Amino acid sequence: MGCDGGTIPKRHELVKGPKKVEKVDKDAELVAQWNYCALSQEILRRPIVACELGRLYNKDAVIEFLLDKSSEKPLKAASHIKSIKNVTELKLSDNPAWEGDKGSTKGDKHDDLQRARFICPVVGVEMNGRHRFCFLRCCGCVFSERALKEIKAEVCHTCGAAFQEHDVIVLNGTKGDVELLKARMEERRLRAKLGKKTKKPKAAETVSKPDVPEESTGPSAVTGGKPEETSLDSREKAGLVPKGPAPGGSASGKAGKAPCAAMKRPIDDSHQSETYKSLFTSHSSAKRSKEESAHWVTHTSYCF
Repeated sequence: MGCDGGTIPKRHELVKGPKKVEKVDKDAELVAQWNYCALSQEILRRPIVACELGRLYNKDAVIEFLLDKSSEKPLKAASHIKSIKNVTELKLSDNPAWEGDKGSTKGDKHDDLQRARFICPVVGVEMNGRHRFCFLRCCGCVFSERALKEIKAEVCHTCGAAFQEHDVIVLNGTKGDVELLKARMEERRLRAKLGKKTKKPKAAETVSKPDVPEESTGPSAVTGGKPEETSLDSREKAGLVPKGPAPGGSASGKAGKAPCAAMKRPIDDSHQSETYKSLFTSHSSAKRSKEESAHWVTHTSYCF
């Protein structure tokens, strides 16, 4: 049927079939992933950071995202970034053959999309998305996956830092790579959370129970002794009882002290010799007769 103006409609205007699936240009997708920030959609510029899923960001964009408390955040691109510790600053090697936008200011020059700003410092391949690249969480160095396979080592090829297999993160990987990295990220965060919980009770115990020296665990030297010992020590200090050695011959032991009267033993004359007895004035040899003794006593030597 025709319209009033004499136009004839075509078949695709009257019959609507299924929509065609739009094909994404792979070159444009690679340029967007490797040259633009996944959060702010701006051109990548140093300092450049990467998350635990292998996406590239501008560091200032991540900081603004973390400081922004509004509810209009782009949660899809950076919902897994909770703090600045969840990203790693990358150490990238510049490509000497890359000229940038200097030669195409007038628009009369073809832009080579295969040319990239950064290269692998080990193999020399360009980081344009045609080759798989990865970085290390421990140091942030970036190099191609080909360098890891050809030169197998347990330390970084550029800085020499030691790393393990779970420290290697693929940049802009496939869906399978992203799922694997996501599982590792959740496991790592769960382990860190459990570690914090185990540290908190230990810190609380150290605060509630101060350190007690081992010597104080036993009975006190003052209060743990017998009352007789303490009373004897106090009497010795007051001067009521003279100090003397222990009966067992040990000067350091206080528990075996005896009174001073117990140390005085009577002298047995039967077991002593005459020579020893003559030393005392009570001996018969020391006594004088009346004839030998004078009838007067003087205290000075000037007597005439």
